[in-house]
Amino acid sequence: MRIELQGIKKRFGDVRANDGISMTIEPATIHGLLGENGAGKTTLMKILAGYLLRDGGKVLLNGQPVEFASPAEAISDGIGMLHQDPLDFPPLSVLDNFLVGSHQGILQDRGRAQRELLQLAARFGFTMFPDASVHTLTVGERQQLEILRLLALGVKVIILDEPTTGISAPQKVKLFETLHRLVEEEGRSVVFVSHKLAEIEELCSRVTILRHGQVTGRVSMPCPADRLVELMFGQCLTPSTKEPIKLGEPVLALGELSVSSYRLNVSKISLEVEAGEVIGLAGLEGSGQRLLLRTCAGLERPTAGRIRLDGQDLTGQAFHRYRQAGVAYLPAGRLEEGLIPGLSLLEHLVLASRQERAFVIDWPDARAYAQRMIDHYHIVGSADTAVESLSGGNQQRALLALLPASLRLLLLEHPTRGLDVESAMWVWDQLLDRRRHCTAIVFISADLDEIMERSDRILVFSGGVMSDPIKPSQISCEQLGYLIGGKGEAA
Repeated sequence: MRIELQGIKKRFGDVRANDGISMTIEPATIHGLLGENGAGKTTLMKILAGYLLRDGGKVLLNGQPVEFASPAEAISDGIGMLHQDPLDFPPLSVLDNFLVGSHQGILQDRGRAQRELLQLAARFGFTMFPDASVHTLTVGERQQLEILRLLALGVKVIILDEPTTGISAPQKVKLFETLHRLVEEEGRSVVFVSHKLAEIEELCSRVTILRHGQVTGRVSMPCPADRLVELMFGQCLTPSTKEPIKLGEPVLALGELSVSSYRLNVSKISLEVEAGEVIGLAGLEGSGQRLLLRTCAGLERPTAGRIRLDGQDLTGQAFHRYRQAGVAYLPAGRLEEGLIPGLSLLEHLVLASRQERAFVIDWPDARAYAQRMIDHYHIVGSADTAVESLSGGNQQRALLALLPASLRLLLLEHPTRGLDVESAMWVWDQLLDRRRHCTAIVFISADLDEIMERSDRILVFSGGVMSDPIKPSQISCEQLGYLIGGKGEAA
């Protein structure tokens, strides 16, 4: 199937998300769609996949114009989309989710569907348990299930929107292997939407680059990374550096801390984090680092041990007591935990503001404050924009804008998840500025380079067990990868 997008236009109020975009996707290729946050990548692909109606332009399949009024119509013509945050039904089983969109009608042949699911999974080396609830799966496993569902529905073109966001390194390897097999062995096409240069370079044969809703370049790979960066941002970027600072007194002290979930036990963690220190938590997804982070934020109750902040015992206290003590937590699940779908940026900033104690809200003042935050954090949107309509990167910026100005301890899950290179550098500039004001930072990241570059000390988690602290100077990125996989040891 050959796809042509000609002069696609889409506006959201005053924002021109797509401003006359044209691109061609050839059969049996992996085509990269590259751009910074808010460049219009997801909007363009949602139009192609039937999730959004375009304001102008044409979509041609094998030279014939088509109109998609829904994702079902796009799938029936062979185009399916896997979203950055999988659109599935977590309370339902794997098999039930696999059956979504099936053409079998009301009376489903569940036995036949289960056989098809397991056969497809075996073909691509995935492990699927049909009766398991989807909420127990990792993001990578949910992506695998969605790929199998789309293949069962007969799609010939699969669109993947920032698919490596929030998945582990082994899951990324498995995903890339799957995409190559789909193209090379089965003749399907893949559109790979990303802002990550290394992934585009590794996977794609052709790349279209967007900036501010317009095409700035079309290149064949390989292409020099500096050229791609210039096409994305209009300039070359200078990496930010983490300047050495003198650390202060201990802010967070964990004494023989233990915490349990239904899947994992984390036992006897002892740790001190000093004012201004940056601690990176590394490990495969579900290894215990997230459980520890949530416990330090007051969102999980420890089963044993103590948590002290600036010498104050907060063990077993409620979440709001941690907030009062100067602890903030930025979750990975933006819309699930961090933001409230249906509310605007203005309403979020009013709710988060500690200064707004009055019964009556001064809306003009609140709107002026919201605009200052939008400008400062470079959020592409207005005060009245609903948070769910923001791009993933702009949702991340909104979460950062909601953080209190003064903090003692900042806990972050994947702080640059879904952000382009320039945005990620800017975020760390903001975080390191807090560090200079004696805020201790503990963060989780699946990006080993980020862990190595930003951490003063690294803690590796495996099966609920935490390693001794490691200084980045004592280990290479490759050695860290082996440690995360349970092999090797630091120098």
